[in-house]
Amino acid sequence: MASLRFIPILVLLVCAVTLRAQSPVRDGKSGAPVRHTAADDSWHFTSEGNLGLTVTNFGVFGRTFDAAYMTLGQPSCLYKLQSNLLQEQVEHFSYGGLWVGGIRGGIERVTTGIQDGAFSAGEPGLEFTNTASEADSVRTRSSILTSPLFDPAAISHQDLFCTFTDTATYLPGTTIPIPDHDPLGIAVRQEVYCWNYPYADAFSILAFTISNLQSTPLEGLYVGLWFDASVGNMNYTNFEPGGGPGGRWNWYDNLNNFVQTPDQKVAISFDENGDDGWAESYLGVTVLGGESKADSFGVYYRQWPWNTSSSLEYPDWVMPTNDQERYQKMSTPGNYAAIPGYNAQGVPVNPASATESWMLFLSCGPFETLAPGDSAQAVFAIVGGRWAGNYATDVPARRANLLLNAGWAQTIYNGEDADGDGFLDPGEDINGNGQLDHYVFPKPPPSPRLAVVPADGMVRLYWDRTPETALDSLTGQKDFEGYRVYSSPKTAQLQENYTLLAQYDLDYVLEPNSPDTSLIGFNTGFSAVQLADSILIDGYWYQYCFTDSGVLNGWPLEYAVTAYDRGNPTNNLPSLESSPLENQVEAYPGTPPSDRIGVYPNPYRVHAAWDGPGASQRMIWFQYLPARAEIRIFTLAGDLVDVIQHDAATYTGQDVNLLSGGEAVFAGGIHAWDLLNQDNQEIATGLYMYSVEDKDTKKVKTGTFMVIK
Repeated sequence: MASLRFIPILVLLVCAVTLRAQSPVRDGKSGAPVRHTAADDSWHFTSEGNLGLTVTNFGVFGRTFDAAYMTLGQPSCLYKLQSNLLQEQVEHFSYGGLWVGGIRGGIERVTTGIQDGAFSAGEPGLEFTNTASEADSVRTRSSILTSPLFDPAAISHQDLFCTFTDTATYLPGTTIPIPDHDPLGIAVRQEVYCWNYPYADAFSILAFTISNLQSTPLEGLYVGLWFDASVGNMNYTNFEPGGGPGGRWNWYDNLNNFVQTPDQKVAISFDENGDDGWAESYLGVTVLGGESKADSFGVYYRQWPWNTSSSLEYPDWVMPTNDQERYQKMSTPGNYAAIPGYNAQGVPVNPASATESWMLFLSCGPFETLAPGDSAQAVFAIVGGRWAGNYATDVPARRANLLLNAGWAQTIYNGEDADGDGFLDPGEDINGNGQLDHYVFPKPPPSPRLAVVPADGMVRLYWDRTPETALDSLTGQKDFEGYRVYSSPKTAQLQENYTLLAQYDLDYVLEPNSPDTSLIGFNTGFSAVQLADSILIDGYWYQYCFTDSGVLNGWPLEYAVTAYDRGNPTNNLPSLESSPLENQVEAYPGTPPSDRIGVYPNPYRVHAAWDGPGASQRMIWFQYLPARAEIRIFTLAGDLVDVIQHDAATYTGQDVNLLSGGEAVFAGGIHAWDLLNQDNQEIATGLYMYSVEDKDTKKVKTGTFMVIK
């Protein structure tokens, strides 16, 4: 049975697109991560929705391929992050960065987060820095009421925000100069927003507030995003020699395009052939808005082959090599219409031309002149979208999912600004505060607070009434309707992410103060799950309980309880449901604390049904353990293999590599062992002995188990 949020660790460990070696053939990888100083933060990433985007505090997005990436299982720009279908877990770029251009004292300057061929400290292009203080780290907050990171100031389910500047000419705290860097004299507040709603989980919104730190005006301000795009699936192809089932990673079969409709301008990148169904996904980058009233404000798309500063084949598509060339790329549209073999956006019309690794660049501006101390904001979205339909080429119909997701990003950013003109027009002030507010949009009730308690052959779910008092974000009225209970897929063959176990809905007869006028759900009432008295668990009170019986001990299961509303027929809004991602919990049912002690499966055969694909994800289970115990494992020769400390009160699976990649809740009498010895090496086939000491009674019990590989 698959996990509810099944992202196998092997997938996570290899889901980064590597940085390219600094050679013309680009057939290797850089061993150095993109980092400046010890205070640089490159380990935060968006995880509430389905787009997993690494965010740093020095103007870079995405991850390089390094040991930390492999250990943490951190995505670069992965969509769909939460899917349990391996073919949907697609990476979209190795790394990208913020560019800010302007004119200071008549001189055009551009500060870049990263450029082609830049990998580590001391190389050109890495020009944003923090102060080498821990206060500069990426901070996070959440609008989810039950989240430990809840903050009423939060915009989204997961806000990631930080500040950095371009004023340093040496890496802070070091004597390493930043090469070829002529500072603009700016500070950047970077805010990244993501949501877990099903209609809003495919994108991250990036808001950059640029402030002038100098005593002279900053003119001609443009803001852009550069990406080393490469769409592929690490479950199918990877960067190692020999690669995965589909071979070694191919940097050269990606194509770009610039999609322009009356309402959208989206730079896109995609794998040319979709890798036999394993990379049928788009990367989209779009400008959502900016605080500019300049009549000349525009959006500009560019592309060029990686690290190519001159080309006889396409002389207009070359990498800029100095600030003046970069500023020209940022502030003017490309001219590709006259180039044979390419369309007006500069995209090869012949798929056989996909022999270059194309950089993707999108910019916007100009913004008004910034006086000393003034600031301006530019807002982008990074969007994922599965291919729609069965099309072999990049036709408009295939982009339907991507453009729908990009449209939702625009709608959510616009908020009250229904027509997107930047002004609060009559009828647009939804909340009545007299000002134009972004990020005001229809929301479902929040998911309830959830406690999951595994037991022997069953798992109990407890939740509270939090959603029942929530107010609709648009009407200000209570419109809660019911709950839905989800688990890991019960049938893996269906290739679903969740199985709906139960639904409980307001009964308008039993709940006269909450008339079910929209007839959403089945009007069952909550009597089947409502507790006679609230129960206290870990400091919180819960009013409902659902029991999932007949589950297998030691099996990884995930559970979630969502809430949904009635919708709003007046505004033509359907019923909205919160996301299972909001409160999902991984659980392992098993035996309660005891002194009977046993091991299963025995014998253990490699690739047991609940194992993950990696060596560190194999598990053998000790059951009926005392509440506090020490487990020792020996070879028949008496050599000590491993020592495990068990405490039922604190055990969360922290000493094994869980399928979900995070902590879980366990029944008190079980403990998993990953079949690795004290030196983190795999054990051999054979018969092993174990002893279990009850730390409270000092009693010791022994036994044996067999491992067959």
